[in-house]
Amino acid sequence: MLRLALKWIRQLPTALTHMRDDVSAACANDPAARSPMEVILTYPGIHALWAHRVAHDLWLDESRLAARLVSHASRFVTGVEIHPGARIGRGVFIDHGMGVVIGETATVGDGCLLYKGVVLGGTSLENRVRHPQLGNNVVVGSNACILGNITVGDGARIGSGSVVVKPVPAGATVVGVPGRLVPAGVDRHARFAAALDHASLPDPVTDMIRALAAQNERLRRRMEHLEQELGVVSPADEAHPDETPFMVGEAYPKLEGG
Repeated sequence: MLRLALKWIRQLPTALTHMRDDVSAACANDPAARSPMEVILTYPGIHALWAHRVAHDLWLDESRLAARLVSHASRFVTGVEIHPGARIGRGVFIDHGMGVVIGETATVGDGCLLYKGVVLGGTSLENRVRHPQLGNNVVVGSNACILGNITVGDGARIGSGSVVVKPVPAGATVVGVPGRLVPAGVDRHARFAAALDHASLPDPVTDMIRALAAQNERLRRRMEHLEQELGVVSPADEAHPDETPFMVGEAYPKLEGG
């Protein structure tokens, strides 16, 4: 422990630089942050990161029980559970923090932004790398789960509530359960002007259903036109004279007596 204490003293300037980066990241990513002092005193995500750095050094020094005790105390105080073995980069911001879980072999790159309830979990009982590896400047929305030994590329965006079990390319956007890549043809403005505009997240499944419904409606109208030109009466139209097309995204038709 004395050797570790001397190491910490030697690394104090570097540690202070990392702490300044953490505070700057919080001020840059949270409009509610009024001042650096407010962040230092009241932000649990910042406190969890600082405690993790102590726990991680203990873990690397083979003081495993001490590392787990520091991690456990931090979890009790902040609501953020970071295993001492996890590797966290510089300028990371954990917003609100409550319910965030980061597993033992996970990596979080520089400049990442994690919202409340994010889970970087494992899917194996084997003693190997079994947690996600996040690149730099990745944004993970509230309550998103990234599971298994998968890589999330630099600058990727994970939408709120998504469950990601496959690798994510750099710069990509993933939404849904299970997580799906937003197609490249989608308006890139939907990729957020801000770091993560939760209200603007696209939904590729709904978009596909909406596109299929629109295509079906166009085909129906063309068929009606051909039937009128040929003087053909559709048995289906006779059986359902009051049927009206229903498009995805519109309100459901009101049922009789409802």
